[in-house]
Amino acid sequence: MKRLLYFIILSAVACGAYAQADGNISLRQVTVTARRPMKEIGVQKTPFDSAMLKENVALSMADVLAFNSSVFVKSYGRATLSTVAFRGTSPSHTQVTWNGMRINNPMLGMTDFSTIPAYFIDQASLLHGTSSVNETGGGLGGLVRLGTLPYVPEGFNAQYVQGIGSFSTFDEFLRVTYGNDHWSSSTRAVYSSSPNDYEYTNHDKKVNIYDDDHNIVGQYHPKERNRSGSFKDFHILQEVYYNTLRGDRFGVNAWFVNSNRELPMLTTDYGKASDFENRQREHTFRGILSWDHNRSNWRTGVKGGYVHTWMGYDYKREVAPDNWAVMTRSRSKVNTIYGQIDGEYNPARRWYFTANVSAHQHFVRSEDKNIILQEGGNGIVGYDKGRIELSGAFSAKWQATDRIGMSLVLREEMFGEKWAPLTPAFFIDGLVARRGNVMLRASVSRNHKFPTLNDMYFLPGGNPDLRSEEGWTYDAGMSFDIGGESLESGSRAIALGGSVTWFDSYIDDWIIWLPTTKGFFSPRNVKKVHAYGIEVKGNMALRPAKGWLIDLNGSYSWTPSINEGEKMSPADMSVGRQLPYVPKHSASVTGRLSWQSWSFLYKWAYYSERFTMSSNDYTLTGHLPDYFMSNVSLEKGLSFKPLDMQLKLAVNNLFNEDYMSVLSRPMPGINFEFFIGITPKFRKKK
Repeated sequence: MKRLLYFIILSAVACGAYAQADGNISLRQVTVTARRPMKEIGVQKTPFDSAMLKENVALSMADVLAFNSSVFVKSYGRATLSTVAFRGTSPSHTQVTWNGMRINNPMLGMTDFSTIPAYFIDQASLLHGTSSVNETGGGLGGLVRLGTLPYVPEGFNAQYVQGIGSFSTFDEFLRVTYGNDHWSSSTRAVYSSSPNDYEYTNHDKKVNIYDDDHNIVGQYHPKERNRSGSFKDFHILQEVYYNTLRGDRFGVNAWFVNSNRELPMLTTDYGKASDFENRQREHTFRGILSWDHNRSNWRTGVKGGYVHTWMGYDYKREVAPDNWAVMTRSRSKVNTIYGQIDGEYNPARRWYFTANVSAHQHFVRSEDKNIILQEGGNGIVGYDKGRIELSGAFSAKWQATDRIGMSLVLREEMFGEKWAPLTPAFFIDGLVARRGNVMLRASVSRNHKFPTLNDMYFLPGGNPDLRSEEGWTYDAGMSFDIGGESLESGSRAIALGGSVTWFDSYIDDWIIWLPTTKGFFSPRNVKKVHAYGIEVKGNMALRPAKGWLIDLNGSYSWTPSINEGEKMSPADMSVGRQLPYVPKHSASVTGRLSWQSWSFLYKWAYYSERFTMSSNDYTLTGHLPDYFMSNVSLEKGLSFKPLDMQLKLAVNNLFNEDYMSVLSRPMPGINFEFFIGITPKFRKKK
């Protein structure tokens, strides 16, 4: 009863002062102001501007995160699984929201960022560590917040982009918008396809060289093509908003995905590509209805949503001519009903309150139909389960003086019938020096991550007795901004900004899947993980002369993530070692040089070595070497009377780096893309 009363109180709190960022690149973003947004007191946040998101239509959010942040993006290649891991945690410890609704797959707990076109996102930011508690629970590493904007230009507007790339890759994007004082409508569509048959050097195979006497006189690694890696992805997003101009706005967001992808063969596969089929298909619909009610010092919002995902995975081999053996025919359906009430209240200059309550009801059915057929329809390998997930939070923010701000967040969550202990988070920041806008920030929070549905119910191996993962995270950091004249003034200007953050996380009951004596894997709570490190960010914008602009952004992370649990057996070599697939060092740099209608962009990303085994062995398959990626692009804008045109040439993997992000999954060498963008000029009513 007390918990129910707690949620009722939270849902009754209403608040105000709604603000949105326009995402434009401007030195005003780093200009020193007298007051900072109280909503972000002590928050460690990495925003992405519109130039990063709309760089080219071929980019997914996985590409944006890889080159514009220091989080680790574990990618199997384009149009294959790409996940994000914060601060030495696993992908399931990263929460992802779209317009406020969590879109993590409830079966696996993770999000495939390769299925999120960057052109469908208007606002994106990372909330690191403790800062994620402001939005949702379960983000032991952090939160990726994605969203769209309700504002479109007045009248009819359209944009079409055609991309042509190496390996017969085609990308098409279309957006049509209409806006007036009350209504705004936006329709976006993306279609991408490719046989994806790039060439690579297979370091897992060797070909012998023989002399005339059939003696081996040498060896070499063969050149092979990425086999069975084709894809066809289609996305359409429809949005409609109605603004009463009296403080109320109603919105509809509907996003449909149709994906058909082959899973490429491994470097260790010796069979012919025509001898097997390894295919994954997905149909996903996400819909949100929203109402925002704004007043001078308070705001309230209500949202309702629905997510439906159908996924099919088929694996079969041709064991004889025209005789195919079906190995796997997996089918899963996920239906999620979502509801949320949130509010903000600003009763006085130095006080700011927020509250939100959300519910996600999942219905999941997962099965291997191939097993059912083999057993005459009597056996089921899979599960059919539902689970309710409730989350509620209340925060009070107090600006003690113009220089010092504090925030307290209390979050409560329930998954199924289990309640998590109360999750507190405390934030504090202070303006040390107005000159340079030098800020100090610190925070501490508790967090919980409930097991996924696969962890608990997957057959065979699920463990319904798993405990939730939980831990404490501590953050402390400093940031500065040195602003200059506005870029629009046309005069010389410079702006500098940067931050450094130390974090320390202790996570208990880490869930890991281990082999059993029955021949299959099963999850257990076995590890204590200590993840700590440093995050550094820097940016500079410089106008050396009229018409010129130089924009530089960089980030770096040092992230040890150590297993400090007890040995599972005398032969257990994982204790005291770095977690698998967690690089200790990661970095990224982007630099843009603009002159009038020309723009040149250079992107660089680096990941240190990753171990594929918990024992950190330097064996052929136990470790992946470090690698870097370099991409460049040159863009030219043209203006004609009936339309504007944008031409862009992009070169990916500029130095033809030979690398793998995942074991036995080769990445493409140097490749090229060319884009043509057309924006018609419609007549506007005077």
